[in-house]
Amino acid sequence: MTDPATSTSNSAEQTTSARAVPALWMLVLITLAGTLAMHIFVPSLPVAGEALHADNAQMQLTISLYILGLALGQLFYGPLSDALGRRPALMLGMLIYSVAGIIAWQAQSVETLITARFFQAFGGCAGLALGRAMIRDTAAPDRAVQRLAVLNLVVAIGPALAPLIGSMLTITLGWRSVLLALCLMGIGNLLFVWRLMPETAQATGRVNLPGLAHEYHTLIRSPAFIGYAIGGGCATTAMFAFVASAPFIFVEQLGKPASHVAYYLSLLILSISLGNFITNRTTHRIGLSRLMLSASLLSLAGGISMLVIVFAGWASVITLEASMLLFTLGVGMTGPTALTLAVSINPKVVGSAAGLYGFAQMGIGALCTALAGLGDNPAQAAAMVLATAAIIGQIALRAALRFDRQAKS
Repeated sequence: MTDPATSTSNSAEQTTSARAVPALWMLVLITLAGTLAMHIFVPSLPVAGEALHADNAQMQLTISLYILGLALGQLFYGPLSDALGRRPALMLGMLIYSVAGIIAWQAQSVETLITARFFQAFGGCAGLALGRAMIRDTAAPDRAVQRLAVLNLVVAIGPALAPLIGSMLTITLGWRSVLLALCLMGIGNLLFVWRLMPETAQATGRVNLPGLAHEYHTLIRSPAFIGYAIGGGCATTAMFAFVASAPFIFVEQLGKPASHVAYYLSLLILSISLGNFITNRTTHRIGLSRLMLSASLLSLAGGISMLVIVFAGWASVITLEASMLLFTLGVGMTGPTALTLAVSINPKVVGSAAGLYGFAQMGIGALCTALAGLGDNPAQAAAMVLATAAIIGQIALRAALRFDRQAKS
């Protein structure tokens, strides 16, 4: 007798095998394009600012508006790919990424560079959003988990590798070489998608705007979802404020070599990874709600400790890194728990919830990065942003849990 589970699995495999499956290495490259470009330019900010006669706040806009472009793109490419197909939407994104990359590479003013970086992010978000969708289109559930795990690893590794690569390129070839490398990556990805990427979804030919608007409206009216989205963003992407300020803090304020900045930032990514590991090991024993609140308290402790350290005049590489390692450990634990609770509020609109949550998360990251560029003291500005965001995150997450319990009771 045939095992029903085996029969179901075989049926899923037959369905997915009817479509051409994109090579995993291509999905990795298109995903890496968006995440790598986020912080690869951070080590170049002081040098590029001097060359373009721009101040710290203007240069940090090249990071904050990039993050904003990633936020807006998450609301755009999903519906577009449903209407036109994954491949045309992905080609459009890679084309925008490449053209914006050329303009950024040749920019002669900071205003041009800022604008080009925004559109570069908006194009690069296509790979970030559609790589996962293409896996869901073509892989059976068990296989999809394995392939998605690889892409999730890329999303984590991209920001970790970015400062190291950017630092090496800036020191050896100059700051424009970083932008040239991104431009070449975009062109290469565009060619790969054009020549090698198969279509993985059946295009509907139209965007269901009324249906999409109804789903977003439902989520926006949910106090629990709004709380999770705001709290999750404040407890996670607020760290971008420190990342964008790091060259000015460590090089200009603490007098450390520019080449060291990338290593300081890489430690923070390791802390996030440790937080993810702890979450995977303890979620079933502790529960999502308790784990999320405990983790967000770590970020709050990190933000408050940094604020105290800076205003007390105790700022050094060791003290600042220690407070940020505590903050990012909380990031690694709060991120997946807040997202899971947010998309679980209404199982009928999981896709829209994930997109809207990602939009809010990146939007908060962009706002925090821009605020960290204000004033003449980057360390003070970053500390104030992190502490404020962590406090708001605590309030929002606790309110979300209360509203969530009320709705389910």
